Amino acid sequence: MRPVFWMDYIIEQGANKFRVKGDTESELLDKGLYKPGDIYIVREDGWLYKIDEVNALLLKHESNKVERK
Repeated sequence: MRPVFWMDYIIEQGANKFRVKGDTESELLDKGLYKPGDIYIVREDGWLYKIDEVNALLLKHESNKVERK
């Protein structure tokens, strides 16, 4: 996949959340950047990686907790 650069967007941050806003409320949804229900995990390099299955995310989280003990 070829890199895509999204420019001129606003990042709005709340207490424990953030969202990216475009010229309209649904611009990023309409352009396919993400859709309701998508789940991402942030890695050490700062990239957000889409997780296709919630179960995979939960299993990964639980295994990380076991490894840290």
